[in-house]
Amino acid sequence: MGEGGEKAERGKLPVKEQGNLMTATGDENLKDIFHTIRITKTPAVINYGASWCRVCNQILPTFWDLSKKFPKLSFVYADIDECPETTQNIRYTPTFHFYRDGERVDEMFGGGDERLHDRLWLHS
Repeated sequence: MGEGGEKAERGKLPVKEQGNLMTATGDENLKDIFHTIRITKTPAVINYGASWCRVCNQILPTFWDLSKKFPKLSFVYADIDECPETTQNIRYTPTFHFYRDGERVDEMFGGGDERLHDRLWLHS
């Protein structure tokens, strides 16, 4: 459960921004997020998924929970159908991109709660 009793449902993140977790609402918003990551050099992970992707929907509640366990990382969810221009090079969902010092330093394809946890631990 998030603050205010919100809970991540399968396939959905809470609508409003929660702490270090946000959802890209479109191409312009995702471009702004990229810009912020580059300028502030904030460690971040971007989860590229799709509402129709079964594995994406299974990992989303874990992504939400892990955002609370790794408060130094910024967590972003970007639906490839909501951000078609900025995600046109994403060929597999889910895809996770990890950023450090404003640069992408790692990538992970597919799900797996433990795999994601370990990769986040490595980059936190």
